[in-house]
Amino acid sequence: MSGALLHDLKSQRFWQHFAVHALSAVGLIAVLAGLYDVFFPDVAEGVGTWMTIITVVTALIYATVRSWPRPIEQQYEAPNVKISLVRGDILEQDSDHLVIGMQTTFDTETPRIIARTSLQAQFVDKIYGGDVKRLDSELDQALSGKAPVGTITKPGKTKTYEVGTVAVLEQATRSFFCVAYSEMDAKNVARSSIEHIWRGLDQLWREVADHANGGTVAVPVLGGGLARLSQILPAQDSVRFTILSFMFACRRERVCDELKIVVQSEQYDRIDRLEIQAFLMSLRAS
Repeated sequence: MSGALLHDLKSQRFWQHFAVHALSAVGLIAVLAGLYDVFFPDVAEGVGTWMTIITVVTALIYATVRSWPRPIEQQYEAPNVKISLVRGDILEQDSDHLVIGMQTTFDTETPRIIARTSLQAQFVDKIYGGDVKRLDSELDQALSGKAPVGTITKPGKTKTYEVGTVAVLEQATRSFFCVAYSEMDAKNVARSSIEHIWRGLDQLWREVADHANGGTVAVPVLGGGLARLSQILPAQDSVRFTILSFMFACRRERVCDELKIVVQSEQYDRIDRLEIQAFLMSLRAS
C-alpha cells in the first residue's frame, strides 16, 4: 500500500465519508427489510441473524467502494473544463503547456541569483540544456511588446515589469508561460504576496486563453520556494487558490481544456487530497 493511499485512509474525511455511506446503506436495507416483513411476515421469521450479517457486510462493502480514494480530478459542464491534481515533476509532464513562476526582473542567472534547487534553475537545465543566453534571448523577445515599469540597482537584470507580466515562450509542440508574481530587492531576495499571486494568476489565464488554443496546462504549487510564502499560503491553500482563480477565469472566457496542478512528492503526501476532491466537487454547483 502506497504512502499516499495510507495517508488518505487515515484521514478524518475518509472515515467521515465511510460512516455516512455505511449508515445510509444500513438505513436503506432496514427500510426494505421492514417493508418485506410487512408483506411476507412468515418468510421473514427466523432470518434475523442472517439478515444482520448481510446488512453489516453489504454496508461495509458499499461504504468502502464509495469512500475509497480515487484520482483527484473533476470534470465540469459549465464551464466545460477539467481540473486534476497529480504527483510529480512539472518539467516531466507531457502537457501541452507549462507554467513557470518568475520574478518581475525575469532573472535567470544561477546560482548567484537563482538558486540551483529552484524550479527556474531546473527549467534552464532540463528544457534549455543550461543555455541561459538562449533563454534570455527568448524572454527578451517575448517581453518586447511589454513596457518595463522601472529599474532596480542590483546584480543581474535591472529592468522591472509589472507584477503579473507573462512572457510566453512558444516552441514547436508546446508553450511555456513564465509569470512574474514575485519581486526582487537590491540583494536579489525574491518576495511575493497573496495579492501578487492572485494578480499573476489572473494575467496568466488571460495569456493562456490567447495563446494556448485549448489543450492541457500544467501549473506547479505557487508561493513556496523563492517566493517565501509557504508560511502564509501553504500548499493546500495554494492549490485551492489556483483552482478558484482558474474557475473564475473560465467563467469569463474559455481558457483551456484542462488544468493540471502538479505537486512535488514531498508536498503531495502532506496534502489532504480528499479535502481537495471535496472542494472540486463543491464548485460544480457554485
